[in-house]
This record gives sequence, C-alpha cells and structure tokens, in this order.
Amino acid sequence: MRKLFFLSILLIFLLTLFLMWFSELREFSFGYFFLIVLASLTALGIYDSIQKKHAILRNFPVVGHFRYILESISPEIQQYFIESNTDGRPFSRNLRALAYRRAKGVNDTHPFGTQKDIDGEDYIALRHSIYAVSPREEDLRVTIGTHSCAQPYSASIFNISAMSFGSLSSNAIKALNLGAQKGNFYHNTGEGGISSYHLSGGDLCWQIGTGYFGCRDKDGNFDPESFKEKAQLPEVKLIELKISQGAKPGHGGVLPGIKNTSEIAKIRGLEPGTTVLSPPSHKAFSDPKGMIAFVQQLRELSGGKPVGIKLCIGRTEEFIEICKEMISQECLPDFITIDGAEGGTGAAPLEFSDSVGLPLEPALIFVRAALEKFNLRDKITIIASGKALSAFSILKNIALGADICNSARGFMFSLGCIQALRCNTNDCPTGVATQRRGLVKGLVVPDKAERVYNFHKNTVHAVMELLGASGHYHTSEMSVHDLVKGDEMIKLANRYFPDTVNTQV
Repeated sequence: MRKLFFLSILLIFLLTLFLMWFSELREFSFGYFFLIVLASLTALGIYDSIQKKHAILRNFPVVGHFRYILESISPEIQQYFIESNTDGRPFSRNLRALAYRRAKGVNDTHPFGTQKDIDGEDYIALRHSIYAVSPREEDLRVTIGTHSCAQPYSASIFNISAMSFGSLSSNAIKALNLGAQKGNFYHNTGEGGISSYHLSGGDLCWQIGTGYFGCRDKDGNFDPESFKEKAQLPEVKLIELKISQGAKPGHGGVLPGIKNTSEIAKIRGLEPGTTVLSPPSHKAFSDPKGMIAFVQQLRELSGGKPVGIKLCIGRTEEFIEICKEMISQECLPDFITIDGAEGGTGAAPLEFSDSVGLPLEPALIFVRAALEKFNLRDKITIIASGKALSAFSILKNIALGADICNSARGFMFSLGCIQALRCNTNDCPTGVATQRRGLVKGLVVPDKAERVYNFHKNTVHAVMELLGASGHYHTSEMSVHDLVKGDEMIKLANRYFPDTVNTQV
C-alpha cells in the first residue's frame, strides 16, 4: 500500500507539471497551490511510513488518518444517523426528547402510539384503574428522618442525584442548585465536596465518599472538625455516606487529571492536574459495626440532621448483616439510597460499568423485603437512583420499594446534555461535563436553571397524572402489585428470584 501511495503521488505530480507546461503556466496558476498540497501529503506520507506507533499509518500512509477521523465522530454518526427512536443507549432518543421538552416547558405529548415492543419480555406496564382519581397534593413529599433525627427533612419525590463539581462544570452546578431552590427539591453534591457554586440557595444533600473530600486531613483520613463545620451550614439538609456507586461498585471515584483544576483541587484538598482515584472502601470503618457507628458519629457532628448510606447491592448477605447491626446498636440510618448497576458516571473502567453490581429493580425488591423482615421498613426512607427520568420510571421504582427517586442524567439533559459520551474527556460540547472555560461559557446559568426547574415541575406533574390513573392519591400507596409484565400479564414480583430473596431474608 505504501508503494501504491507514493506511486500515485508521483503520477499526480507529473500530471500537474505537464498541465502547467501545456498551458504555459498562464491558465494553470492553481497548479502551484496543488503542488504545495502534494508536497505536504508526501511529507506526511513519509512520516507515517517511518513512525512506529501506528501500524495502520505505516501500512496505509495518509489514507489511514481517515480511520481515526471516522472513529472520533462515530458516536455522532450512531446517534444522528443510525439509532432509532427507541434503541439508543444509555437513553433512547424518545426519552432524551421528553426531558428536553419538559425542561423547555413545551408540548411533551407523543403522536401515533407507542414505538416500544410491548410484546417483548422486557416490557413492564402500570396496572391502571378504571376508577381514576385526582391526587389532591400539588407537590408530593416524603419526610426523611427517624426518631433519632433532630432535624427531619421534607423531600420532594424527585431530586438531583450525586454529581460532583469537577465531573460537572461550575455553570452546570450553579444552574442545578438554582433550579433546585426554585423547585423546592434537593441537590446532591456528589463526593467532590461543597463548592461555592453549590451554595446558591438550593437545599443540599452532602455526599461523603471514600476520599472524604471537604472533610479530610492531609493524610486523606476523615476529619471530624472539618466535617462538623460544613455539615452545619444551613444549606446542608441531608448527609449521605457513599459506600459504593452503581456504575462502578467496588471501585473508587475517578476524576481525570485534565479536569482537576486548581479550584477543584483546593476544594478537595489535592494537587491540581493529578488524576483523582478515590479509595475503593472507607478508612473510617471496615465492617457493619464500624459503619453504623460512623453513621451515628455523622449524625451527632451534624447537629442531628438526617444521615443515610448509599450503596449498590452486590453480596446480599452483607446487607443483611448491616440490618442486624442497626438493630444491635439501636442506630438506624435515616435513609438508604440504592444505586442500580445501570447508574451513570463520568468515568469508570468498562468492566465495572458492564459487569458488576445488581440492577436497580431486583435490588429494590430485595432491600424492601429485607427491611420488612427486620421491621425497619417504616423507619427508613428508601431512595432509588438509576435511570429515573420519566414519570413511569419514578413510579415503577416507588412501586418496587422506593419512597423517592434521584436522577443525575435526567437533570443533565435538562441542562442541555446531548449524550455525546465525552464526559471523561473534558470535551463536553454543551459545557455540562467539562472544565474548559470556552465550553463552560456556552452554558448560560439563568436559562438552564429555569429549565432544571421546569423539568422537575413537569415530571412531578406527570407522576401525579400516572398516579391518579392507577387509582392512588399518594405514592406511598403504590406497591409491586401495581406493575405487570406486558407479555405474560404476570405480577412483576414474580420475575426476580422471590425464593432467593425470601431465603436470604
């Protein structure tokens, strides 16, 4: 191929010279520019032929570069020209469009019937009632806080899930917080700590991860005094202890060095420009006994604010041990956030994203059954996190066992995210998941804050419409018996290893 390339260049070069000579250089002045282009291609071809890093370029000089160009734009080609309205991943075009329309406050209806395969084995439906009702409350809320909590919190059924400043841009964080303030729902900080952009007026759920960012000493250990200072901020309404994350359970958080700016490094207590790899587990405890004791410590240091744990279910017996320890120490977390293996992240090893952790649906069924077995269900709020975007996905999670839902990528769509799949590269074209100032400026905070507010308001309104169609007045009345498998019309409770769950419990 190399010989063919250089022979072609030589022939074109000679042909160009001949045409220039034939026209006596008067009518072929473009030939000089063409010769420069040929010389540049020849130089590039020689370099490709002698370099040793890329076999394709050595074997196919110049032409081989088209392979890398096409590869770089393959996500856009897939998204805009190949995928249908229903088969996009992680979110289909229909779901993305729904989020955009609700964020803009425009018509969110859908024409001409469903495009989903309702006879497929994955189809799940809501069992509606012929006696539909109208829920009386305009904003369904759930109180988070056990008898040990001095400052219970009234939460919306739909809130912003964990996304750190660093993973998201400063403008994105500020817009999310302002939207949360206007809509009266909470904003989870993610494990990256509390930045000034989080303090724009919205309620916060401060997440404490394995890196203890914002409350760590110089050796990376938990610092009680630093935690106490920030936990008592009036904006902080909840404390969430992150045990594991659905997109990468058993693996610490990842912030690429290119996104670790000096501002972010200062907030986290790190060196700027370095790739941040959070530890896979906590230093403050190593067993259920230590975990529950740490929950109590966080509650006391925060002045009695609700404290919960977030985890992706893996070994079910370990969750059973946590339940037993709660009873033993007479100390309950105020809430438990269940993250499904389908959860999102800005950066994770593919093997962890694809092959580790229990999906959200069976995890919720198991956690609900476990808490009921130990008579803890009525004392602990269950929060579902994992692809909650549409009203049906929220009601489905609640029917399976959750009390409220968190969404990360849904609110990213409300900010303008186009699912470009560049969150880990610092090249997010919409300014949502990047630290490049030129791209961040494209995200206008007041406009996007309004869209965040609209997305929440319109989605909750859609939840209430579905709730009424099912014959219920409040989400607390929902149960797994409100869902069926469309292809067999069987209750969803029978789908996921009920015998295994009962045996484990």
